[in-house]
Amino acid sequence: MPSTPARTPVWPGKPHPLGATWDGFGVNFAIFSANAERVELCLFDKTGQREVERITLPEHTDEVWHGYLPDARPGLLYGYRVHGPYEPEEGHRFNPNKLLIDPYARALFGGFKWSDAHYGYRVGSTKEDLSFDRRDNARGMPKCRVVDGAFTWGHDRHRRVPWTDTVLYETHVRGFTMRHPEVPAHLRGTFAGMSTQSVIEYLRALGITSVEFLPVQAIADEQHLVTRGLTNYWGYNTIGFFAPEPRYMNTGVLSEFKTMVARLHEAGIEVILDVVYNHTAEGNHLGPTLSFKGIDNLSYYRLMPDSPRYYINDTGTGNTLDFSHPRVVQMVMDSLRYWVTEMHVDGFRFDLATVLAREPYGYDPGSGFLDAVRQDPVLADVKLIAEPWDVGPGGYQVGNFPPGWAEWNDRYRDTVRRYWRGDDGMLPELAGRIAGSADLFEKRGRRPWASVNFITAHDGFTLHDLVSYNDKHNWANGEENRDGHSSNCSWNHGVEGPTDDPAVTELRARQKRNMLATLMLSQGTPMMLAGDELDHSQDGNNNAYCQDNDITWLDWSKRDGSLVSFVRRLVALRRAHPVLRRPLFLHGREVAANGLKDIVWYNAQGVEKTAEHWRNTQARCIVLLLNGRAGTHVGSDGQPLSDGVLLIVLNAHADILTVTLPDVPGGRGWRCVLDTRVADGAGDERIHLAGRSALVDGRTVLVFTLVEQPGM
Repeated sequence: MPSTPARTPVWPGKPHPLGATWDGFGVNFAIFSANAERVELCLFDKTGQREVERITLPEHTDEVWHGYLPDARPGLLYGYRVHGPYEPEEGHRFNPNKLLIDPYARALFGGFKWSDAHYGYRVGSTKEDLSFDRRDNARGMPKCRVVDGAFTWGHDRHRRVPWTDTVLYETHVRGFTMRHPEVPAHLRGTFAGMSTQSVIEYLRALGITSVEFLPVQAIADEQHLVTRGLTNYWGYNTIGFFAPEPRYMNTGVLSEFKTMVARLHEAGIEVILDVVYNHTAEGNHLGPTLSFKGIDNLSYYRLMPDSPRYYINDTGTGNTLDFSHPRVVQMVMDSLRYWVTEMHVDGFRFDLATVLAREPYGYDPGSGFLDAVRQDPVLADVKLIAEPWDVGPGGYQVGNFPPGWAEWNDRYRDTVRRYWRGDDGMLPELAGRIAGSADLFEKRGRRPWASVNFITAHDGFTLHDLVSYNDKHNWANGEENRDGHSSNCSWNHGVEGPTDDPAVTELRARQKRNMLATLMLSQGTPMMLAGDELDHSQDGNNNAYCQDNDITWLDWSKRDGSLVSFVRRLVALRRAHPVLRRPLFLHGREVAANGLKDIVWYNAQGVEKTAEHWRNTQARCIVLLLNGRAGTHVGSDGQPLSDGVLLIVLNAHADILTVTLPDVPGGRGWRCVLDTRVADGAGDERIHLAGRSALVDGRTVLVFTLVEQPGM
């Protein structure tokens, strides 16, 4: 449809705010493009299939094209066509034959219908992307929708759970509810499904404080996956940073997401979003033209300096957003503020976060984006979690993010896995990880909570598979098992995959409890993978990014099982003992009135460990004392964070070990409150005399509380 004089009245409008903004009278449209020559606003009928009008935006101010439609209303479907040079070798890829998604669209209508028309060049041409495709792709594109953001939040507020009290729970909106028997069938896989009372009651009973959702911003499934009957289930292929993914919406309106947030908040649970600002769904130079590439490729993406036809690929996905460009920083900052202010989200986990701080010369903890986040008043109180690596040069930056950020700690993950696998020489590393990884995070006033400790996450084996497989089994992905990590620090305990051998199944069950106990007993911020407490298996698939089926959907038949009870006990134990979540790093320098240090490491003989003890590579047992009365720890309410004395015994030896329980000042004995030999973790409540020996089974965790002498 060629551009014609507008039948719809159009006024000049304003260059700010970007996006389509309903002001109660009409809609202002504004879109940034530094290199465009003309921008057309395309309007569609209510089905999204027929383009009814094209309107050339009448104004161009400070690289923003804008216009105001006084007769437009919420619900209007639209897209853009952007005119300019098609010169890939100069970094320009304008093609007005391609309908483009507004980067600031608050909602999308319809889905992608893949065809070669989505590419700016002629697919199959010998010139590749230097050719030019004149087909119109509008019928296969989702349409942007003007929204009215009004919502009655009532008394809802951000939960602001203190970092020291936080227990993260990583999950997927769709996979969590698709097989839940108490979620109505038409609500499964949606935000509305996550809002149901049975789901919220389960989360609250589990004791977690913060749900971390895998990406819920609008995504585009890669064409090669769709061709094979698969989808990008995880969602790390974003195409709209303001719009919720339509497939997770039962009603199709924004209030569904907001209602979910409000109900989780009412239950005391925070909402954290996994966000993907490092790249988009448009791929490399041979990828489709869906939005940014056709709006202003040269501004949005990092291109090779000497050959801007090609993209810098620090993400491994084909392209990388250019965070050295102020408009890219603005877009991401606007997106973050939108999700906080309009959607009441409590925090974010940033995928491949090193990209966000990458300047042309490399990673910089004082980059423009990180500086912008640090000073922003809207983001001052939200949780910020970095995945501190990418695939670019110098991309591994664990411990090097600035104050205010927490970071995924893969050093913790691998250490705990290797320790319980029985690897030699793990005790020194394990001790550092359990104590909060001070070697990585104790700088610039950062606290132990900056270390997000995890053993499993969406990327990799589930906990069940971690103890059931030595090797990945990703055949269902259709990539001949080449995808996914090959080094998982896993152990199948003698049998690869499912088995009826009771000895193997019992040992696997105990190892799950051992690792979960280690996680919850460590200083730092624990993160669980949803479904681990349900014994969820992905059949050995450690890269189930494209599996939207029973491989990834949680089976709720074990929601009343012993492992769920064990996790509840663990979380309750952590909540009951402030000494397990200290706000400052523990180094054995703080001493209580009775002379007992804040942290003491013992060997199995009850002797405080020496350098020689730490050098024993065959030792696999560690005894840790945490003294809750040493130091002056005070909570945010001004109340002392005093606690008793805990003794934690971790024995990764295969055999029973005789362990001497230390004799400490004022102590009569030790009462066992957690025992991983027991399915639900219940201790025996017997008092074990201090200074005496106790038999500790192989591959077991025990937790004791000090029973004090009368009058102490």
